[in-house]
Amino acid sequence: METIVQSKFIEQAESARIPKLKTDSTSKWQKLGATTAPPPQETTLSKYTGTWGGEQAAHLLRRTLFGYNLQQWRDTIIMGMDEAIDLLLADNPMPAPPINYYFEDDPFVPVGETWIYAPFSQQAQTARIRSLYGWTIGQLFSGEYSIREKMVLFWHNHFVVSEVSNPNMVYMYAETLRRNALGNFKQLTKEITIDPAMLFYLNGSQNNKFAPNENYARELLELFTVGKGDLAGPGDYTTFTEDDVSAMSKALTGWRYRYLDNAGPGEYPVQSFFRADLHDLSTKQLSHRFDNIQVVNSGENEYSDLIDIIFTREEVAKFFCRNIYRWLVYYKIDEAIEQHIIEPLAQVMIDNDYDVKPVLKALLSSEHFFDSDLRGCMIKNPLDYGIGIFNSFQVEVPSDPLIWYETGLVMFNAATLLQMTYFQIPSVAGWKAYYQEPSFYRRWINSNTIPYRLLISDIMGYAGLSIQGNLVSIDVFAFAEQITDASDPNILINETVQLLMPEPLSQDQLELLKQALIPGLPDFEWTVEYNNYLANPDDQLLKA
Repeated sequence: METIVQSKFIEQAESARIPKLKTDSTSKWQKLGATTAPPPQETTLSKYTGTWGGEQAAHLLRRTLFGYNLQQWRDTIIMGMDEAIDLLLADNPMPAPPINYYFEDDPFVPVGETWIYAPFSQQAQTARIRSLYGWTIGQLFSGEYSIREKMVLFWHNHFVVSEVSNPNMVYMYAETLRRNALGNFKQLTKEITIDPAMLFYLNGSQNNKFAPNENYARELLELFTVGKGDLAGPGDYTTFTEDDVSAMSKALTGWRYRYLDNAGPGEYPVQSFFRADLHDLSTKQLSHRFDNIQVVNSGENEYSDLIDIIFTREEVAKFFCRNIYRWLVYYKIDEAIEQHIIEPLAQVMIDNDYDVKPVLKALLSSEHFFDSDLRGCMIKNPLDYGIGIFNSFQVEVPSDPLIWYETGLVMFNAATLLQMTYFQIPSVAGWKAYYQEPSFYRRWINSNTIPYRLLISDIMGYAGLSIQGNLVSIDVFAFAEQITDASDPNILINETVQLLMPEPLSQDQLELLKQALIPGLPDFEWTVEYNNYLANPDDQLLKA
């Protein structure tokens, strides 16, 4: 996989390298002598009623989209907070499925048609995986004004499935996440529990009455629902016990998956199914952590009944709210955040029977979310970083399937170089940046990833990507046309900074950028040069 990236990025490194500006990277808190940012001052979930302008709109879009462009930013300012959030949370149609975009030797799928309902083919496996990966990233640089793809990635990090090589199976799993991305947490948990990819990944398909496998039951509690609390005694983790893991694994017995060679039209070729002869018929006794409830045998519905029982614990909502807070707001959850944000947010979820949308709306419209101390406190994950360049500068990706899919595949592999691979999360606990103390987001930045981050921005900002003989790059002239007055170097720089940076740069930094734009020249020289270009837009010498 790295070879593909190197062919698109590393081979172009030398030609794409441009001098780096030396800017002051010291944070405002480090300048004040602090080692970490102080907790935000606004620690309530009350609706934000303060100023609505460019900074607030940019913060909302930065946390909900994979990059945003100037027009989206201006539209968001005009719409106002409520309308913008409603639009971000709207239920949009599902995207058309991936297709066989190049492989002529697929025995079941001609080029140009989707493979998701076709029987598994070892011969076409690599081509279908390439199609899936390219298509998945293509959804991120679609420019859609929706939080859905941000939530799909969140759920992938929550209900982790990895190390699955069957592309049909992986697509089904991802489609379940996408369909339920803004839906109901309890319903999604039920669907994921018997999803073929999850049955494979966490050994649910090996769980039977003769040899119960506790793997999925343990993660269902520890990582998917109630979370693992503090140790209260032998085998007692405050939120569940080892006896609960054992009992629940028995309640989950009997589920399997199978491949169909003769799936009907619109029918997935991989399906989960229930084998009653492998299901434990006994009554399962839960611990005091679940009020000593007994789970009686209900056959193929028992897994659903069990999840209903788990979701009677308010800790499920709190666990979800902590995870979504770290995803959209900040990693640090102290006592004040727990009391004033997490607990009332969890109550919103409980009051809405575990629907996700009301929780997101309450959080995104809260005065806490818009606290100025929470701007710029995240380090972008690799997909946010790389795809953000595409979307912020509206990089035009040709609609030709070969170029579109290959561009997505290149960016998929570029994220891998930055240590974030979609569908290949390194642990069932998710990416460490979202759970491992004390570093959290800082894990994205290290001696291996920094050079590649610079390389990606260099190539996209200077040379562009060569995809199947086509150049996919930033059109700086088209971008400049979106600036209020690109003939003024100060407006050009300031509006670009507003688009890309969570906080304004210092005057010294702005002057340094101006020197890169018009080294040693007065402002009017840029105005003259740009106006000359506008008068002669096809003059390649002026463009250079």
